[in-house]
Amino acid sequence: MTSAAPPRLAGKLTTLVIEARVDGHRALLAPRGELVHGCADTLAEALARLPAGIERVDLDMAGVAFMDTAGLQFLDVLNDHSHRRAVLVTATNWNGQPRRILELAGLDTTDPLRSTAHRTPCPRPGPGLAGVPAAAPARSAVALERSERLHDLEAEVEQLRHAIASRPVIDQARGILMATHGCTSDEAWHLLRETSQVSNTKLRAVAAAITSSAGTGGPPLPAALRAALRTALARLRR
Repeated sequence: MTSAAPPRLAGKLTTLVIEARVDGHRALLAPRGELVHGCADTLAEALARLPAGIERVDLDMAGVAFMDTAGLQFLDVLNDHSHRRAVLVTATNWNGQPRRILELAGLDTTDPLRSTAHRTPCPRPGPGLAGVPAAAPARSAVALERSERLHDLEAEVEQLRHAIASRPVIDQARGILMATHGCTSDEAWHLLRETSQVSNTKLRAVAAAITSSAGTGGPPLPAALRAALRTALARLRR
């Protein structure tokens, strides 16, 4: 039994597919793909299809290669299912980037549901004295810490997305520098970084300019980048 999110649009992240197997009173779910927008709905559909009488749901997360903040919604669906159905739910075998996101969110990387199961609900304002409405309580330290972690998580995911999108042109530029200057892959990466820093230009823009200038009839490398590259070369050869 499988459940899948709607087909992705061109350029979007990979569809999430959840393979499900029932063994007696236990359900084994194996998500494959990425925990991005729509993943919580896909999970909810998979859980809804489970037969009655299930007492335990175990998820093997080894097949999840990427996760953004939607992954926290995925965990909330699992936590809600555990409480509503009074069943034990686990989510284990997190690896790579998803595991790093759990760390940033302050969750247990072995099984984050252990963390979500013990979240303290935010206090609600009580009645005021003598008919005077009580002031809204200040945000707790826990809430502030969670907000800061979520901000860090979103920033890291965005950086990773940018790195994935930039990788092809950066790899091409490294190859061009290796062929042009007879350097190693690591030295070519060093040249790109140095040129970026010296010229105060984003690394991807430097790589794109080098790649474009190497093509037949391509535009020459801008003067500022040529000067910065010469400086980087000089430092490398010292």
